Amino acid sequence: MNLEASPRHLQLRDWLFRRWKTGGLTAGDRIESQNEIVKLCDFSLITVIKTLKDLESEGVIRRQVGRGSFLLATPWAEAHRRIGFFYNRDIVGGGIFDNEFYTRLVMAFERGVVSAGHEFVMGSFTDERMPTGMWDALDAVVLTGFTRQTRLEPLGETSSQVSLIDTSLDDPRFHTYRLDYGPAFAGMFEAFGGERQTYLYLDSTIGSKEQAARLAAFCDACDQAPTPQDLEILAVNQETDIGNTEALVAAIERVKPDFICGHIHQSWRPLIRSLSGARIYPFLLDQKGPGFVVDTALWMAEVLPTIEANLADRQRPPAVHAFAARFLG
Repeated sequence: MNLEASPRHLQLRDWLFRRWKTGGLTAGDRIESQNEIVKLCDFSLITVIKTLKDLESEGVIRRQVGRGSFLLATPWAEAHRRIGFFYNRDIVGGGIFDNEFYTRLVMAFERGVVSAGHEFVMGSFTDERMPTGMWDALDAVVLTGFTRQTRLEPLGETSSQVSLIDTSLDDPRFHTYRLDYGPAFAGMFEAFGGERQTYLYLDSTIGSKEQAARLAAFCDACDQAPTPQDLEILAVNQETDIGNTEALVAAIERVKPDFICGHIHQSWRPLIRSLSGARIYPFLLDQKGPGFVVDTALWMAEVLPTIEANLADRQRPPAVHAFAARFLG
């Protein structure tokens, strides 16, 4: 609906529904009085009175003299939820289905949403623009792929419940479902750190909080190895510039690593094997290894019930939920 072109009482109706939805109100909760609504928005008292009378006649609210007004129904909420998965297309070269990691992630998420009887919607955003109007029509959106260049202001403009997956922010407003690679890195150095060897860690040039956390966790695990190790770090673009392998080739020839770990695009693996006998340990979803592996079925078994619980009670305080990856050698 074009709100600017719609009648004022319908504009107010939409404004109220957005406010109540965002506030997590449920049937039985008290709503604002007509005078409180006038103070909160730029609608006239006449428009407010008409809108509230319409909602009362439709059975959405009940108004009681001396007690106030209360919700009887929540038209924006259904047992059948609409849940969206949106990724940042600025950092996923060629689209999400050209990226093995993201492909497995979105498929696992969709499978869990549909199995629970909800509707799944997939889309994208960019560092500069987010489809907040579309998100308003959904109950929840799960977002991934934030970088330091992503504009975050639109996140506060949608009535949909926003959660972050495999990405995180220094922002306490959102539930965050992140992957903890610390245990997997520790497992690798526990298995191979008994003698001094050389590791080449491929760090991503796409700067984000998660990228920095993975690098820090790898360095910490290396420092904790039973025997001192040699570590080289190379920044690579594993998303939008995968054809540029000159620096990777030069690093392999110079370092002669025993292990190559981290952000390794699947197309680089044959090249690495042709140049080196190094063991290759990338980030993996639902694969038997070798690498740092996440079982998405187990992960979604934690993520999706939490999203549903947060929808049932939108006033629950946001939290960071970590799921540990494991090492398969």
